[in-house]
Amino acid sequence: MLISHHFVLHGFDPACALLCCAATFLLPRGLDSAEMGKLGSRDLASLGPNSEIWDEGKGAVPGFGARRQRSDAISFVLLYRNADGRSRRFTIGRYGKITPDQARVEAKKLQGRIAIGEDPAEAKQERRKAATVAELCDAYMADSGAGRLLIKGGRSKKASTIAIDRTRFERHIKPLIGGMKVRAVTREDCDRLMHRIAEGESAEIAKASKKARTTGGPGTATRTLNMLGAVFEYAIRKGLREDNPCRGVVRFAEGRRERRLSDAEFVQLGAHLRATTDMWPSALAAVRFVALTGWRKSEVTGLHWGDLDADRRIATLPDTKTGRSVRPLSAAACAILSPLSRSGTYVFPAVRGDTRLTSLGNMFVRLVADAGLPADVTLHVLRHSFASIAADLGYSESTIASLLGHKTGTMTGRYMHMSDPVLLAAADTVAGRIAALMEGET
Repeated sequence: MLISHHFVLHGFDPACALLCCAATFLLPRGLDSAEMGKLGSRDLASLGPNSEIWDEGKGAVPGFGARRQRSDAISFVLLYRNADGRSRRFTIGRYGKITPDQARVEAKKLQGRIAIGEDPAEAKQERRKAATVAELCDAYMADSGAGRLLIKGGRSKKASTIAIDRTRFERHIKPLIGGMKVRAVTREDCDRLMHRIAEGESAEIAKASKKARTTGGPGTATRTLNMLGAVFEYAIRKGLREDNPCRGVVRFAEGRRERRLSDAEFVQLGAHLRATTDMWPSALAAVRFVALTGWRKSEVTGLHWGDLDADRRIATLPDTKTGRSVRPLSAAACAILSPLSRSGTYVFPAVRGDTRLTSLGNMFVRLVADAGLPADVTLHVLRHSFASIAADLGYSESTIASLLGHKTGTMTGRYMHMSDPVLLAAADTVAGRIAALMEGET
């Protein structure tokens, strides 16, 4: 009554004074009538379809509100103007996942970013449109195929290398992280990817989808991560990110291939090559040629008659793993070539047609099994054995590199265009030793 009397003395109607007193006692403790305008759960509960409500009263955040469209979902939003004066609406989050107070705090943070010139809505749109890892891989492959990606020596990638890259993208990288945004990938993601591949996760995915046979393991994981590192270097050049997340990831140690044929295994291989009558003669000749030259399988199967100069005993290979390469031909290697038919393009043709011998690897696997040799004897082991015997005979690394077609970086290795008596003598000595072993002279 004293309160109502106070209002009457100051000209207020007694009835109005009583209502004001009641409202005062009904307010929550610690809040005044202005603070009751702040956006709260009660306001959101009464929000109808296609309507909005805004934060008001003391402590309110300008532009902060909530909207409901046709569904029952209610989202917190912030209206603002960017540095260009354009009106923007940013969706903070959905009511239920965050509370009004949490959304209000986030709105204040956004206003701080806006005050220094940022545009959160535009940045969000850019993130949504940002390239994924899968899209980056596709762009990398397109530039590789078009010859726009140059590797060491300023050369374009070979078709065989591009095919290997595509396999690693499709079987390992895309299934595991293809959906991630390029800018979002971290070093931890790359480290996790390497271990997932090593543990066979990508192989299991390929098996479940009935794709081509895919293997995991540490070696595959390391090589795939190296490939991904090259892709992120490409992304840096394209301005898609500022750093390479593959840098600093500790790779698995790659085991070096130290396997070489023993003298007894050379004898065993030679005896079986002489005794075999049920295999394509071109393949048998190609195996002998690999053993006596140490060339790569692709170099042997792709050898054209036009690449050979019998008078000077050299072969000029226009497109090898290391680019154009000139190789000396030993007398033993020439002896393999002399009885072969020169009617086609390829020195070692396929069974049918004037095409290269693409099945040499499978034929050699069968040859090794029939000869009773260990399964780890491969065509690459023949190449390594040639290099090892050359080293046993005392030849220098540069001489061995020239015989095998390794990239030496020297002026001699870069510009050699005629037969070198020293290299021819070395080729004759090494090939002669291997030929003698294959003839049974241990």
